[in-house]
This record gives sequence, C-alpha cells and structure tokens, in this order.
Amino acid sequence: MLSIVDRPVGELRLDPNNPRVHTRNQIRQIARSIKTLGFHVPVLIDAQGQVISGHGRVLAAKRLGMAHVPTIQLEHLTAAQVRAFMIAENRLTEDNRRSLWIQNRSQFRGAR
Repeated sequence: MLSIVDRPVGELRLDPNNPRVHTRNQIRQIARSIKTLGFHVPVLIDAQGQVISGHGRVLAAKRLGMAHVPTIQLEHLTAAQVRAFMIAENRLTEDNRRSLWIQNRSQFRGAR
C-alpha cells in the first residue's frame, strides 16, 4: 500500500542523471504555484530517498524554505524501472505541455 509521508527536504537526494533540467525561471514558477495553491503532488522517491519524480518541486520547496514535503516511496521498482519511469514521465509531461499549448494557443498570444 502506498502512503504519503512528509519527509525533511534535506533528506531527499536529487538524481544527478535526471532527464529534465529545470531553469531558474521554472523553479520560480513552481515555487509561486506552491506558495499560491499549496503542495498537492507528492514527490516520488526510491527506497534510499533519491527523487524519482518531483525534482522541480523539491528545488522550489528549498527556495521557499520549506522544511518538509509530501513524498511517496516506491520501493518495489528496480533501478531499470526507475530510470524508465523517469524518462517516460518527463516525455509525457513534455508531450502534454505541447498539446495544451496547441489546444489553447489563442490564450497564449500576447501573454508575454
């Protein structure tokens, strides 16, 4: 059974091989979202506390000075499965972002 556990931000280890690199601007945007709306999507971690999904949220939490973040520990995945999950999730997120932009492009015009 998966459960959400608040863990100290300092105990979470970011994966240096994360397929996605977040810009400072992206981290600021994520932090603004967390500050405004709350931290509603738990960080996924492996059995050793390494982040599988949620690198940007962890960086944003650090920026906000948060002591703890919600996590879900996925102990049942092999190292190969973790890597495949990270790549797939980042790819799906990117595809979804592109699809949303296409669907809503008229709203984005002049929004800069």
